[in-house]
Amino acid sequence: MKKLGLIGGTGPESTLIYYRRLHESVQAAAGETVIPPMTIENLSAFTVFEYLGDGGVDKLHDYLLEGINNLAAAGAEFAALSANTTHIVIDRLRETSPLPLASSIDSTRRAVADAGVESVALLGTEFTMVNDFLAGPLREDGVHVAIPDPDEVAYIQDKIATELELGIIREETQEGFLGIINRLIADDGVELIILACTELPLLFPQGTLPVPGLDTIDPHVEDLTRAILAD
Repeated sequence: MKKLGLIGGTGPESTLIYYRRLHESVQAAAGETVIPPMTIENLSAFTVFEYLGDGGVDKLHDYLLEGINNLAAAGAEFAALSANTTHIVIDRLRETSPLPLASSIDSTRRAVADAGVESVALLGTEFTMVNDFLAGPLREDGVHVAIPDPDEVAYIQDKIATELELGIIREETQEGFLGIINRLIADDGVELIILACTELPLLFPQGTLPVPGLDTIDPHVEDLTRAILAD
């Protein structure tokens, strides 16, 4: 097996989900006594938001690269980022990282293609929604990507930063998100909701969305499992 180095803490709640699902996925494929080799470098979602809020893409790259270097020093053979937002610098990191990087964007593109849909809604942090690092590749694949309007983007970012990153789940927040989702379905014919902040599935347990949802952790974990078990 290959040892995974995971950039976690961005945020802590989703890191816990990644850890559990990676164990379950590897054990389902290789046996219940198999423990995936893994090291987690615990960074801060709030530092990520601070850098991006100030336009500090260079600082974000350097912050993540330092974490990846630490993972390499701990014996990791490849690495992944446990947050969609940090993929804003994935292309640059692939040029500077000492380890191969397994991108969630690649995994999400595969999952959307497998779903066979023509129109999706993209929900995530402000930085994921207003930038093109995820929406752009999906559009290149011929998929219409519906983005919330500026007021909705601000609302979503506030709830992610002040509630979901802290593990706080409120019914009124779920209702607020559902209002945005229903508008996007009505206006853009959305067939699939991409939950592209890895804390968003905490807000939407299975069956609570009006159309199918894609938790981006799921296809990423599938790809990471294959990489861990590769010869």
